Amino acid sequence: MSEVRVRFPPSPTGYLHIGGARTAIYNWLFVKKHGGKLILRIEDTDVERSTQESIEGILDGLKWLGIDWDEGPYFQSEYADEHVTASKRLLESGHAYKCFCTKEELEAKREAAAAAKGDYKYDKTCRNLSTDQIAEKEKQGLPYVIRFKVPEEAGGVIFVDKVYGSIERAYADIEDFVIVRSNGKPLYLLSNVVDDIRDRITHIIRGQDGLVNTPRQILIYKALGADIPVFAHMPLTLDLKKAKISKRSHGEIVAVQYYRDNGFIPWALINFLVLLGWSTTDNQEIFSRDELIEVFSLEGINRANSVFNYRKGDPKFFTDPKAININAHYLRTMPIEELAAMVKKEFQAGGLWDEAYDGEKSQWFLKTLDMIRDRFHTLKDFTSLGRAYFADDFTIDEKALKKNVLKYPELKHWLPMFADRLEALPELTPEATEQVARAFAEELGVKPGIPINAARAVITGLIKGPSMFELFALLGKEKVIPRLRDTAKFFEQNN
Repeated sequence: MSEVRVRFPPSPTGYLHIGGARTAIYNWLFVKKHGGKLILRIEDTDVERSTQESIEGILDGLKWLGIDWDEGPYFQSEYADEHVTASKRLLESGHAYKCFCTKEELEAKREAAAAAKGDYKYDKTCRNLSTDQIAEKEKQGLPYVIRFKVPEEAGGVIFVDKVYGSIERAYADIEDFVIVRSNGKPLYLLSNVVDDIRDRITHIIRGQDGLVNTPRQILIYKALGADIPVFAHMPLTLDLKKAKISKRSHGEIVAVQYYRDNGFIPWALINFLVLLGWSTTDNQEIFSRDELIEVFSLEGINRANSVFNYRKGDPKFFTDPKAININAHYLRTMPIEELAAMVKKEFQAGGLWDEAYDGEKSQWFLKTLDMIRDRFHTLKDFTSLGRAYFADDFTIDEKALKKNVLKYPELKHWLPMFADRLEALPELTPEATEQVARAFAEELGVKPGIPINAARAVITGLIKGPSMFELFALLGKEKVIPRLRDTAKFFEQNN
């Protein structure tokens, strides 16, 4: 195999969405495996919709994911002259012709075909105009488009897609298609091929919705005398209603930045997106970077469309549960130092960062993160669910408050008493605090879980978590004692 060269050509008409990101990831994995080159090309010829903000959003999204490219970004608009030159070559070689049919004429023919319950296809009215006829129409200043001249003989375009196998499209089923508009601007079909030829693209890995264009583009490759790349079309990503995931229909939930801003780990999102349309024979779902590069192949791309199982408004899972679970896996298993660097950014953004966490409290900080991460799903959980470990202004989970505190009015007296017993200890070790807690419960004539669960609620704000005796030792008297003694306020606030 010659040097593998692939491209990711996003249109800068919005943020980088998960469908585009998945395309970039598949291309990136393929070149990493084969030692090739990934070219980033911004297809910005839609001037009205393309924005600088979108371009920056696409670049930022790729950088956050860790998707690096080898060439570019190139901008398609900068090569407009090349696209026009290619159209002139096709005219000169007889592979294209000028079409002077007006929009009104074409619309009338479409309506007639619809009335006859038939499919409309351009009838080649201008295909065989003589040189004199063309000259006369140009002399009159009539506008024209340039159409590609599809072969009229029997046969068709045949190619082998790496995902969908052998595909054939009869010439008779392909109309003479437009490659240059009446304003002189080439269409995507032509520009895309010209750019791929210039960039020496060997493999085109793109969405299934691009499959309809492939036979026509292959005709252009052949007419320009260029080698035809290998094609691999990925399945579509649909929502639960089987509608295609899109920026317009689904909003921010499909934006890469949405996952960054909601506490996702970049590699976790890559791992999830890869599985939307690709799998291994043993159905492995968690991959390291090196593992995924090693096992990735175009043959592993599925033909069936994948489903993005998000539930809008779900308080627990704001996106596909599998995405959440994969993110939680990495959050709970990655080296604690790597996690700490990510949490630090969250804390700095949320006003929770203490410079001591990089100094004398660094070991306490790492130990705390390691202890509490087992029940967390995103980086945001450290500043919300884990806030009580690092700040005094935290809220108590309503369920924990009702079930473990307010249910027992006596706790407004018991927990301050419990605080006195703990304060009398030389140090809050797990062994010493457990002994005091059980002795205190026996003295009250209640199960140990009653004061212990109540202590968890008022100290951490949560209903579940690590061993409370470990937490007493971790948080120390400066946090434990005041919070236990302030229990009465919860009863006052809730009548």
